[in-house]
Amino acid sequence: MTALAAGLRQDASSAIAARAAAVIPGGVNSSTRSQGAPLSIASAKGAYVTDADGNRYLDYHAAFGAILLGHLDDEVEAAVAQASTVLDLTGYGVSEPEVALAEAVVGCIASVEQMITLSTGSEAVSYALRLARTATGRRYIVKVQGGFHGYTDPVMRNCISPAERAYGWDPMSTGILPEVLEATLIADFNDIASLEALYEAYPDQIACVITEPIPHNVGALLPADGYLQAVRDLTRQQGSLLVFDEVITGFRHALGGYQSVAGVTPDLTTFGKALGNGHPVAGVGGSREVMRHADPSQGGTVTILGTFNGHASACAAGLATIAHLTNHPDFYERTHRLGARLRDGLNEIFTSAGVAGKAVGFGGTFSPYFTDGEPTSYRTLLTNSAVASRAFNRGLIERGFLLIPMPLKRSHISGSHTDADIDATLAAAEDVVREMVAAGTAPRL
Repeated sequence: MTALAAGLRQDASSAIAARAAAVIPGGVNSSTRSQGAPLSIASAKGAYVTDADGNRYLDYHAAFGAILLGHLDDEVEAAVAQASTVLDLTGYGVSEPEVALAEAVVGCIASVEQMITLSTGSEAVSYALRLARTATGRRYIVKVQGGFHGYTDPVMRNCISPAERAYGWDPMSTGILPEVLEATLIADFNDIASLEALYEAYPDQIACVITEPIPHNVGALLPADGYLQAVRDLTRQQGSLLVFDEVITGFRHALGGYQSVAGVTPDLTTFGKALGNGHPVAGVGGSREVMRHADPSQGGTVTILGTFNGHASACAAGLATIAHLTNHPDFYERTHRLGARLRDGLNEIFTSAGVAGKAVGFGGTFSPYFTDGEPTSYRTLLTNSAVASRAFNRGLIERGFLLIPMPLKRSHISGSHTDADIDATLAAAEDVVREMVAAGTAPRL
């Protein structure tokens, strides 16, 4: 890996970005994609992406974690290509690939007895909330401050909130009815007392608690010992459902999801991203007792719609990804080992440089924080230096390593990363930290 030249050329990328700005609001089709160079990715393979000007980057962004095995994995792409020669889209009945994918997921995730195949994690969360409200006959849902569960209205509040709005009123967008957001209550991760207080304030009114078992939207808040089980016990005691949003953690951290690591069984699970290794496939699943509410033959009243649900090519991608993980049990040992190497190496760099930084994560993820505090909840992240986070990520991008240059965001190691990639990343990180110290952008111990 060689560092990109200072003042790297972006002529072709800039031209594409200018065209985009004329016909796409803001020039991007998702709000967080506008992050400066690289402006336009032209190709991808394995652990690397290349922009329109030929600049090559080792990819840790991984499409927000959707890339699990590596870009354009040969096995996955061959399965998709084969599926596309047989079936495209009929929107009628059920196809064998849909059934096969459901069988595979049910075989992987112990809490899932039935599932519905969808295209995106946001859809999966939307249906999970409908199922929870129908199953309980209750109005309110609870999410944790900092958690992200997609773009649908009920959960579009209190994600990465500024200090003055954290835990209070913080919608993520205009155009959402306030009464919809008001039916979503905010707790704190790793703080069971905050959840107990909501049950006291809203007795017999909370339909479900939805949480990422590791809130990766804000990097990697690892659950304290016993916390997830305490949430499970409390929701069951209070007659609510527990929904694990494993759109990020699912299949990335373990074939059975992070719930298999934690030993905690939710009522509903949402999953996506890594399941398709870059192809649009997602799902929601749970026990037969809960899922029957989406079955009209069982008197279910939750309507599931979606022309692209169970698309043959997307199902083929999911099946091939699960098959790879099943046939290569060393995948998790390897990515977890590389992740630990990278986190430990970054922490040694921060300590040696006298920088108040800490790399946290699980498995093949890593999140550098620039704060003295131990990251245990969103409150502890409010002291993170956004200036240092941006400088660190941008410095790595300029040297040919792609991380999203936003504070409190995680990065991902795929099945295509190597030990040599980790060595190169740590060497570049040491150079970036040295530069930050000299520029005064790194908080000191």
